[in-house]
Amino acid sequence: MDLKALRDQLDAVDARFIELAAERQRIVGEIGRFKRAQGRQVRDFARERQVLERAAANARAAGLEPALGQELLRQLIEASLAAQEAERVRAEGEGSGKSALVIGGGGRMGQWFARFLDSQGYAVTVADPAGCPDAFAHVADWRVLDLVHELIVVAAPLRSSAGILHELAARRPSGVVFDIGSLKSPLADGLRALRAAGVRATSVHPMFGPSVNVLAGRHVIFVDIGDEDANAAARALFAQTMAVPVSMGLDQHDRLMGYVLGLSHALNITFFTALAESHEMAETLDRASSTTFDRQLAIARGLANENPHLYYEIQRLNEHGGEALAALESALSKVLATIRAGDEAGFVRLMDAGRAYLERRDAAPR
Repeated sequence: MDLKALRDQLDAVDARFIELAAERQRIVGEIGRFKRAQGRQVRDFARERQVLERAAANARAAGLEPALGQELLRQLIEASLAAQEAERVRAEGEGSGKSALVIGGGGRMGQWFARFLDSQGYAVTVADPAGCPDAFAHVADWRVLDLVHELIVVAAPLRSSAGILHELAARRPSGVVFDIGSLKSPLADGLRALRAAGVRATSVHPMFGPSVNVLAGRHVIFVDIGDEDANAAARALFAQTMAVPVSMGLDQHDRLMGYVLGLSHALNITFFTALAESHEMAETLDRASSTTFDRQLAIARGLANENPHLYYEIQRLNEHGGEALAALESALSKVLATIRAGDEAGFVRLMDAGRAYLERRDAAPR
């Protein structure tokens, strides 16, 4: 058998594989519609675990790596969840006959929210001097509008958002207003001004980036500023998704973000800065990289491609950010001290303590 014949066989197998994947997705879609008709949750974690365990067993029996079987099924599960979630949001969304304004809708997260609200039936207007890449109604300056929208989302950079919230408080729009800022302390005065002016206002922090297509398992933080009606309206936007809602106060939010965002960002910026300043060493790393290095590099690469001004704001504007950065500085000092002192026992203690923390975290109910 020649090479062409073998490749033809491979092409035929690939085609059958795609056909089977499409058939699987069709059946999953029918299951999802049946569940919705019965008022049942779309996602079943126990069932997913069974499917992945069976995939590993079937792969092993077929002479494949179990991890490959699981990864193939995991990708199909995620694709089906995305399709089911989008269908449910379209069918049961909150926005039919309503209008929404996304201030800063030309930015990446602003675009995400514009598309998300559009999928729920809202008539979306984007206000952004940078333009609007999608086919939404657009104005450069939101101030020229009458603000009759049922929903106003402030998706501008943090420093701009603070001023916008104050201006909205002065205009007193009738609809629900919320920001999506990564920090809340820089916005606290503006949020309080909205409440003092009688505006229905709350604050939201989606814990995912603009490339996310499925919200299953993703956290959305709802920061309570004392308006139950606005809180309920914001939560309702995500009710038909599989996102995990989390509620907290302003101060608690920013203290947590010091670790969740500030610490992880600073760690990765330090990592790729050290690599960038290694000069000729950086050019040879690809030939000798390890699995751990490649994984860390992939995370750092994703962060390096984000907006540096936003990441500076997250570090600089968080009133509680110093705590996490001090913890990072202290931890690095401890690691360096054990290495430089030849303190193997101390080094082992650090790793044991870290392992114990991670095991407790994995065992804790989520």
